[in-house]
Amino acid sequence: MTEKRNNSIEDSTSNNNTFKKLSIQVGLNGLSFCVLDTISNEILVFEKVLFKTSSTPYLILKELKSALNQHNIADSDFSEVMVIHKNGLFGLVPKTLFNKEELPNYLKFNAKIMANDHIVFDEIMNHDMVNVYIPFTNVNNYIFDLFGEFEFKHSGTILIGTLLNQSSASRDPICYVQVSEKEMEAVVISEKKLLFYNHFEYKTKEDFLYYLLFSLEQLQLNLENTQLKLFGLVEEGDAIYELCYRYIKHVSVFAPNNSSYPLEQLEDQAIDFTVLSSL
Repeated sequence: MTEKRNNSIEDSTSNNNTFKKLSIQVGLNGLSFCVLDTISNEILVFEKVLFKTSSTPYLILKELKSALNQHNIADSDFSEVMVIHKNGLFGLVPKTLFNKEELPNYLKFNAKIMANDHIVFDEIMNHDMVNVYIPFTNVNNYIFDLFGEFEFKHSGTILIGTLLNQSSASRDPICYVQVSEKEMEAVVISEKKLLFYNHFEYKTKEDFLYYLLFSLEQLQLNLENTQLKLFGLVEEGDAIYELCYRYIKHVSVFAPNNSSYPLEQLEDQAIDFTVLSSL
């Protein structure tokens, strides 16, 4: 069912975990987690689990338990714990129109809502937006049982906030796409304002291109002056990059600027940008 990528840098369970932060990302196509030493700014442990087929919340939790136990994470203490929920069950709402009593109404046209679904929201700080979404409640319950109080967010909340904070005041639109094995998250920003965010699942590079071009078409963006910045599991010259370059003039592989993260340890770009940005 799964393929595991173990990129542990160091097993440091003998050190004091008071200054360590745990970040976990869970989704239907895989999960990952890493441990950061906040004093040395070093990533101590990292693991990524890829699901060969789209999973269920029950099986996600089963895989998460196995992965955390393998690294003795479940028996450790951390100064901070963050859980990131990556799924398409979300909706962005302008803060001026947001009412926390209306959460189901923000999702009912875009997602299938069950009677027992727990709907929550994140404020995207300094940008007057609210992200309403459905988290994996069983994962949250498990993490609470292990570590007590912790923070959780939707992957889109972290991605949008990080990219908006890093973007320039350029009038030309910039389309950022985080590329994963079976998923893509597209963010379009112009003049430090969010124009678009969405999450897609794809099977082929042609699917990837279709979702990308369709999104840009709906925004009525000119492919001649729109910048496309790809990041994640993509490299200059690979199949997805080359296919995008056929249709979009300005394509590049994106790397965060002035980052405080220990990126020199991450030459293979295996750790998700959202997981790093939550640390």
